[in-house]
Amino acid sequence: MQAVILAGGKGTRLRPYTTILPKPMMPVGEKPILEIIINRLAASGVRKIVISVGYLAGIIEAYFGNGERFGVEIEYFLEKEPLGTAGCLALIDNLEEEFIVTNGDILTDLDLNELIEHHRASGRKVTICSYRKKVTISLGVLDLDGDKVKDYIEKPTYDFFVSMGMYVMNRAVIENIPPNEYFDLPTLIKKLISIREPVNVFRFEGEWHDIGREEDYKAVLEKY
Repeated sequence: MQAVILAGGKGTRLRPYTTILPKPMMPVGEKPILEIIINRLAASGVRKIVISVGYLAGIIEAYFGNGERFGVEIEYFLEKEPLGTAGCLALIDNLEEEFIVTNGDILTDLDLNELIEHHRASGRKVTICSYRKKVTISLGVLDLDGDKVKDYIEKPTYDFFVSMGMYVMNRAVIENIPPNEYFDLPTLIKKLISIREPVNVFRFEGEWHDIGREEDYKAVLEKY
């Protein structure tokens, strides 16, 4: 199994920390989050990893090298211009028939082998990992009927199924990504839906943090 790690973003939500460090190198305990991701991929049998880099790429390449000391083979795809979260996939050589795509800033205990089995059983070209997230609106929300207030809801909490930033894809899906253009993964998913290509979902209920969000990063630091 092969994995593509998206690690080229500027991490603007974590500034000023990411002024000098690429977001995937933010420390969790004694390791950068990207090392934790790579270790978990390796433990699940992933041996080939492509890291898509851009912002402060040299720091990532200097730390991980060819991946030998982590038990994997690492290659790098350098984005000379931002291509979005999906754009790089159209330009990476030698993608396997089936591969994992993951953001370089997520911490999760998801069982990758269970995810892969679920993807294969679905018979679909793309599987999105989903997490049920509670979101509190820290304002008073008005339910309106024209100019009449039907209800006043103080700081309501809603449940949403959100993308975890991790996918399993078949290589055939790449034909839907225009080469050398900025193209995000949400745009790809919407395109697949528009052409009636079924998109699979894997619902996950374990631990998941997006450390690109300051509140998640702080929560992770308190735990680790």
